[in-house]
Amino acid sequence: MPRPNLYYEERTPSPLERVWLEFNRNPLARAALYILIFIIFLSMFGPWLTPYGPNEQMLDAISLPPAWSDDGNIRFLLGTDELGRDMVTRIIYGARYTFGYPFLVVLASAAIGISLGATAAITVGVKSSTLKHLLDVLMSIPSLLLALIIIAITGPGLSNALLAIGLVLIPQFLHVTRNAIQDERQKPYVTASRLNGVSDFYLLTMVFFPNIVKVLVIQLTIGLSIAILDIAALGFLRLGAQSPTPEWGSMLAQSLEVAYISPWVMALPGIALFVTLVSVNLVGETLRIAIQKQLER
Repeated sequence: MPRPNLYYEERTPSPLERVWLEFNRNPLARAALYILIFIIFLSMFGPWLTPYGPNEQMLDAISLPPAWSDDGNIRFLLGTDELGRDMVTRIIYGARYTFGYPFLVVLASAAIGISLGATAAITVGVKSSTLKHLLDVLMSIPSLLLALIIIAITGPGLSNALLAIGLVLIPQFLHVTRNAIQDERQKPYVTASRLNGVSDFYLLTMVFFPNIVKVLVIQLTIGLSIAILDIAALGFLRLGAQSPTPEWGSMLAQSLEVAYISPWVMALPGIALFVTLVSVNLVGETLRIAIQKQLER
C-alpha cells in the first residue's frame, strides 16, 4: 500500500494563476470571456456551421420574422431579411468581418507599435523628442477621422478599411508604450538593473514589460474596441465592407430602408455589436484590475 504523506506543503500560485483567480471571482467578467471565446469560435469555424450561404436568397421566405413569432418558421430561427437571406447565417458570418479581422489587425498593430515604442523609449536626443511631438499631433486627431482620410486616398472597401485602422492604431500603441517605459526609467529597480550591466533587450523584456503590462492591457482593450467600432462605422457609411458582405455595420445600413417593416433585421446586428463591445471592455477592465492587484502585492 502507498505510504501516507505526513508532510503538508503549501503551494503558492504563480503570478499568472493569481491573476486568473482574481479575474475568475467576477461572474460578469467570466461570462463576458465565454462570450468572446464563442465569438472567436464563430469567426474561425462559423462558415462551416451555417445551413445556408450568407447571400443565399429564399424567395418563398422574404422578411420572415423570428421563429417564435406567429408568422415565423423554425427553418429560420432569427427570421430573414427583405431579400430572403437567413439572419442567423449572416450574423455568424458577420462575426468574422466585425470581430475576427479587427482582432487580427489590433494584434498586428500592437506588435509593430509596441516594438517601435520600446525602441524609441530607450533612445534619447532629437529623434526621440521629434517622435514624441509627432505622436502628440497624431493622437490629437480622432481615429475615425484619420481612417476616413486614409480611405479617401486608398478608396472604399473592407481591406482598405482594415489597413486604415491598422495604420491609425500603430501610433497609439507606440505612444502608450513609450510613455509607460519613460515613466519607469527612473525607478530604483531599473537603476539597479542598469548597474548590473544588463543589455537593453534584457531590460525591455525582463524589467520593463512585466511592469507595464497593465498599461498594455488597457491599450489593447481600447484598441480592439476602436477597431470594432470603426469597422462598423465605416461599413455603416458604406466606406468599409460593401454590400452584400454580411458585416454588422453594413447590415445596419442596409436595414434602414426596412426598419419599420422588419425591425429584427436592424435589431440583430445592433445587439450583436453591443454585446461584443461590452464583453471586450468588461474583460479588459477586469483583467486590468486583477493585474493591478497582483503588482501591488
